[in-house]
This record gives sequence, structure tokens and C-alpha cells, in this order.
Amino acid sequence: MGKKQRDCVTCGAPVGYLDRQHCCLCRRRMMEQAAKETCPSCGKARVLQEDTGRCIVCSRVCEQCGHPVRAAGNRLCRDCRRKAERLAVQQPCPRCGRPGRLREETGWCGSCSRPRQKQPPRLCRECGQLRRHAGLGLCSACWQKHPSRPFIRGEHLRDRLADPPGWLDDFVAHVAARHCVARACSFITDLGRLLQDEHSNSPQALLDRSRRPGRSMGTFARTLEDFFTLRGLALPTDQAERLAAGRRKRRVDAVPEPLRPAVAAFDASRMRAQDRARRAGTRPRSDLTLEAALATLRDLGVFLVDQRGKNDWALVDVHDIEAFLTTLPRARKRRLTVLRQFFGFARQQHLILIDPTRGLTAKEPGGFRGRTLTLDQQRELFRRWTSDNHAHPHEALLGILALLHGASSAEVRMLQITDIDPRTQTVRLGKRPHPVPLDPATWTVLQRCLAHREGWPTDNPHVMVTKGTKAGRTPASTAYLSHVLDDCGYPPRMIRSTRLVDLVNTMDPKLVAAAFGMDPEATLIYLADHIDPGRLPDQQRN
Repeated sequence: MGKKQRDCVTCGAPVGYLDRQHCCLCRRRMMEQAAKETCPSCGKARVLQEDTGRCIVCSRVCEQCGHPVRAAGNRLCRDCRRKAERLAVQQPCPRCGRPGRLREETGWCGSCSRPRQKQPPRLCRECGQLRRHAGLGLCSACWQKHPSRPFIRGEHLRDRLADPPGWLDDFVAHVAARHCVARACSFITDLGRLLQDEHSNSPQALLDRSRRPGRSMGTFARTLEDFFTLRGLALPTDQAERLAAGRRKRRVDAVPEPLRPAVAAFDASRMRAQDRARRAGTRPRSDLTLEAALATLRDLGVFLVDQRGKNDWALVDVHDIEAFLTTLPRARKRRLTVLRQFFGFARQQHLILIDPTRGLTAKEPGGFRGRTLTLDQQRELFRRWTSDNHAHPHEALLGILALLHGASSAEVRMLQITDIDPRTQTVRLGKRPHPVPLDPATWTVLQRCLAHREGWPTDNPHVMVTKGTKAGRTPASTAYLSHVLDDCGYPPRMIRSTRLVDLVNTMDPKLVAAAFGMDPEATLIYLADHIDPGRLPDQQRN
């Protein structure tokens, strides 16, 4: 290098060449930077290798798994290298033939070297088969069904608890008498999990913590609630209200987003009205009525957005409402009632200016328009429920009470053991003012249903006990009652209407209303198109 010719334009160091503007260090740094490119693997600026197109670090990869290798002399990564070392020392086991590390003491692999202490099979004292025993001299299948399992599980739970509650033994006996062995043991295990956590073990606190999502936890919560409430240890929970709130929320969330706030406000106002009615002692709207109204508004919202292209309630006119009501003509009256209530609320809240349902009507004939059974069909059903033992006892009871006594599904569903008087052979059905005397055929069918109920280990007070209600005290579901008569081919309403039409048209409607606990106006609809021949003039009768 010669003498200084100029200063470096980058760092200010001396430059000894006439044709250069940068010093040697800056020139070398610029040449190295020009040779670097972005590596496609690590994203750093480095010199890429010609054979791999990546930097030197990313070019060293494992030959088996493709992971990066740190050391330049290694061909495998750490995991693959350790795996190869383990496989290198493995040899076929002389006993099982599988590859493994042979032990010096036995010459076998680890699985074969460990002693096996399984007891030989013995005869099960329950089924008599030669099997390995699970406990109490029973094989595994018989042990799973043994009735003492819940009590043994309860004793073990009591031993694990530092301060076991005094009602633990009663709960074990409660679930053992109402559930199968496996379900009872599962409930005891769930109870032990709640008793061993860090929270309070009071009955009310346990009941609140038992309500978790899931079908099995829901059954356990209902069983625990029945046990505590029957013994006065805790107050009933609001589980039914929570489930109803969840159903309403799902219906509100299904409304399109632009129309959802108004539906949510309408639901909140109806809930406040329901609460006021409960406190005032009047008749509040049921949860089913509120959910049906929200379902109608959900369908209307989807219809307006998808079919009519409207995203605001203020744009809805009478033509949109008419088009929506024509989608289900048979539900016109019910839907129009809900829409009138909603648009009346929306107009009060200044969400709309004009009520589109003001001029709409849903007039229907006031007379009875349902179907009834012919005389031959009634005789066929009577023989089916009184002579055929293949019919289910629940089907026979609901059918014979509806056919001969005009009982509704709700009356049969709520019928309890205490409503039956064996001495006089009468039953109390619903809100009827007087006990209903039963004929011999109906009494025989009722005794058959009671015999079927005796086969269930239950404390449920209702006559109709199903698999889902035998462990509690609730009546059978309305869905179950609606499908009980599916095998006979006729719905309960059609059979009951046949009896009511016959009674109203042959007797005084007021007497029928008084006997059935109905309003006098309710029986008048069955007099539609009925002409009393005693009131006609003589010339017309001739």
C-alpha cells in the first residue's frame, strides 16, 4: 500500500489506491455482502451453497428425518443418533423372538425377564366357568354385575376421606337401589372427586359444582339433587331455568346479525314479564311458549335476509309478512300472533314506524276440524289393548283411557300411584273435579301397567315410569307420550277427540265440561255441523 491518497467515503480511514474510494476493510465487507443472499430455510442473509441452494448451516440435515444437524461431522441428528445406538445393542430374545436388550441375569429381554405373578384360572362361584378372578371369587364379568360393588366403592371412598360426611352411606344406598352397578359406581367416583377438591363439601356447594357440561355429569347432578332435596339437605337448583336460557340463546343467535338486537331485546322484555307474572301470582308464559316465539322470529329473520333481501326491521312491509305466513299455512294463526306481539314491541321501542301486521287476519272456522275414528277402528283398538298382550303396557293404558274416558296425554303422564283408589276402582285424572270410575277392562289394563312398573327398582310416584325417569321423581317426557301410540297407527289426540265428539253430541255439553274440568266454551267446538232433530219443524223432519 502506498501513501495516503484520500479518505474512505464510508469510515474515513486512509485509502492508498488512486482508483478506489473505500478502504480495504470496507471494500472486503462490501464484497462479502454482495455474495450473500437470503436463505430459503432460515431466512438469514448468508452465502448459499451451489448443491443445496441453502446456507452451510441449513445444508447439514439428518439423513433419516431431515432435521438440522449442528456438528459438521455428524450425518444424523441427536434423536436419530440415539435411536440408532439403541437399535445397535438390541438382539432377538430367545423366549419371545422380539428384538430387545438382553439382560445378563436371564438372557431374555426386559418383558420376559420380569416375573409374572398372575394367578391361575379358577371356577367362578357365580357362573361356574373357568376364568381368572377379579374379586370375591368372581370372574370379571360377574364382578362387574355384583350388587355389592357400589357399597365396596363407598367404603373405599370413606377410608380416603379425612372427614367423610354423615350422608355418604345413604347416598351409596340411594344410587345402588336406583341405578345399575356400573352407573352407581360411576356416581360414587364423581362424588369422591367433588369431596376431595379444595372447595366446600356442604350439600348445596356440592350440588352447584356437580352441574358441568356432559350427559354423564348431568345425570349425576340430577341424582345428587334428588337425593339432597328428598332429605332436606339442599334446595333445588335452577337447572331447568339454565337449560331454558340456553335454548333461548341458541334461537336468538340463529337470527341474522342485523336483525338480532331487536329479537334479543324482545326476549328480555318477555322474560321480565314472566318474572312479574310469577311474583304477582298470575299465569306466566311457559318456557315452551317463549321458545316457540323465538323460533318463529328466527325463521322470519332468515326468510327476510335470504328470500327478501332486507336487513332492517324498518323495511319490512305487509307483503313480506304475507309471504312468510304462506310458507306454513297451517301455522298462520300461531305465527301471526307472535309477529303481532313482536312488531308491537318494536313500535313501542321506536324500531319501526308502521306495524306491518296491523291489517292482517287469521280467521279460521270455530268448529272442530280434526279427524275421528270409525266404529270398526275403535273396536279394533279396544281388542288390541284388552286382549293382545303384545301391546306395551304404556300404550294400552294411554290408549284405553283416551278411547273410553277421553283422557289427554298430559293427564295420563301426570297420573300418580296416590291417584288410584283400589277400593272403589277410581282414578283422579288431571283437574277433573271428581274421581273417574273405571270399567273392568280399563282396570285390568291399569293393573297390567302397574305390574310392569313393579319390574323397575324405582321410587318414582308416577304410574308411567321409563328408563330415563326410574331413577328420579319426574314424569315421563312429553316426547315419549307423543310416540307411545305409534305402533297402533293413531295419535292420542285423534283417539281422545273421538270420545269427546261422541259425548258432546249425545249429552249436554255443559255436563261434559263439568265432568272433564273444561270450560263450557271448550266443548262447544265439538257441536259444529250438528243438528238437533228435536228442534226441527215437523214438515222438515218428514
